[in-house]
Amino acid sequence: MSPAAANDHSRVMVLMGSDSDLPVMRGAIEVLGQFDVPVRTEVTSAHRTPDRTREIVNSSRAQVFIVGAGGAAHLAGTVAALTTRPVLGVPLAATSLGGLDALLATVQMPAGIPVPTLAIGEAGARNAALAAIAILALSDDDLDRRLTAYRREMAARVEARAEKVRQALESGTP
Repeated sequence: MSPAAANDHSRVMVLMGSDSDLPVMRGAIEVLGQFDVPVRTEVTSAHRTPDRTREIVNSSRAQVFIVGAGGAAHLAGTVAALTTRPVLGVPLAATSLGGLDALLATVQMPAGIPVPTLAIGEAGARNAALAAIAILALSDDDLDRRLTAYRREMAARVEARAEKVRQALESGTP
């Protein structure tokens, strides 16, 4: 185990295939930060740096992996082949196909090596973080309470917007 991994107390590992993926994957990192979930982030490639990928996964103490990749998008499947911990795939729009290629590559894993796959792009990254938090909350009552409060706050915002629309319609205000 590398010295960095020995001192790593992250509960979630966010991996991405390229530094150009950071603007999208930052959404996952931000959501995890909002919930005070320790996260480690690395750039590695299933194709260009397979040994680095193996070392990162094998040395990680993370309970959940969030993996974003575009194009051929084999990184999530590679990570899932190296660990029995949950691997959540986030397809990224890195080619002219707008992420559809990455979606298909990530979601079409063979039976036995699951990679639950989220939406393409930032919504997928943010939802991957929320899914990771839900997984961690199964054994963390404080995190479960905070996730429940987050959901209630989200629902309250929708209800407030609905009331605003209702009032606007009643008063004839656009």
